[in-house]
Amino acid sequence: MLQQEQKQCYFCTTNRDVIDYKDGEMLRKFMSSQAKIYPPRKTGTCAHHQRQLARAIKRARFLAFVPYTTR
Repeated sequence: MLQQEQKQCYFCTTNRDVIDYKDGEMLRKFMSSQAKIYPPRKTGTCAHHQRQLARAIKRARFLAFVPYTTR
């Protein structure tokens, strides 16, 4: 069986220190069409940034920058 290439963390490769919860367009790249947070195996984010990403998405949902669900 062929081994898949390891995905690189988007935030590590772009040298982002802080994940901004106000950047809704960037956060939507890491959410499904049902507004669920993608797991790290799908996005390739490292554990540190996955925790920051989840916190930022939850904060953005609370402040209505991104939706909780879609209709």
